[in-house]
Amino acid sequence: MTVSRDERLGTAYDVELPAGTLQYHAVGNGPPIVFVHGYLVNANLWRKVVPLLSGQFRCITPDWPLGSHLVPMNRDADLSPPRIAELIADFLAALDLWDVILFGNDSGGAYSQLAAAAYPERVGRLVLSSCETPDCTWPPTPGGFPLLKRTAVHPLTYRALYQVLRWPGSWRWRNTYGWLAKYPIDEVAMRSYIDPVLNDAAIRYDGRKAIGSVDERYSRAAAATLVEQFGKPVDLLWAGDDRVFPPVHASAYAERLGTSVQVIPDSFTYVAEDQPELVAEGLAQWQR
Repeated sequence: MTVSRDERLGTAYDVELPAGTLQYHAVGNGPPIVFVHGYLVNANLWRKVVPLLSGQFRCITPDWPLGSHLVPMNRDADLSPPRIAELIADFLAALDLWDVILFGNDSGGAYSQLAAAAYPERVGRLVLSSCETPDCTWPPTPGGFPLLKRTAVHPLTYRALYQVLRWPGSWRWRNTYGWLAKYPIDEVAMRSYIDPVLNDAAIRYDGRKAIGSVDERYSRAAAATLVEQFGKPVDLLWAGDDRVFPPVHASAYAERLGTSVQVIPDSFTYVAEDQPELVAEGLAQWQR
């Protein structure tokens, strides 16, 4: 099973948290950026953008337990959205990180909103990138992603759903990764995303718990708290060609937050995959 993490992510570490062991990479010096990826990807999502930022920031890229990680959580770990938010807060506390730039993409943006809303103390700035907004469902409706939640009700249907990913031709389908990355993802990264869910029952158990419990009531409640109470900067970096999280939803959310949307052109949801230089420019502006 190919499970490599890109060397550009830096040094690998483990940290023991109440829910289990979390693996992460870190590189660079300066203010900390903690990256939060979404479902069925891992720290490799950031492999292109981290080297562009590590001269200015401490770039910290965990493998969150969302189906493409390597070390399963404790068997009894609760991986519902509120508990993933708590996991993020526990991670920041374990590393004694303060004034963090929390950068969330795809459903990682939803989890980041929950974490910032419920545990704002260590977050200095929240950056949301092509993710759930109050106008989105969770899972998002475009692309057929609600099927992911429906098949999570039973381990057999969950396992069966992902077997098609053994065929590389499926990787560009709209309900796999085709509407998430505008351009094909290299095979090493793709294998790191899909091999764990295909081959490790304990990882499937974590992934099934995570995707089976998502619901827009969580993301919408967190958004309301951010609008009414957060009181810290929230910035939106949005894929200009996003088919899953419509830019019009980002604009409406930005208006409620009193902020603006920075559009990343020629990109789908995985902006750090499609346009890493533009994402790095967007993040680096807060270190100038």
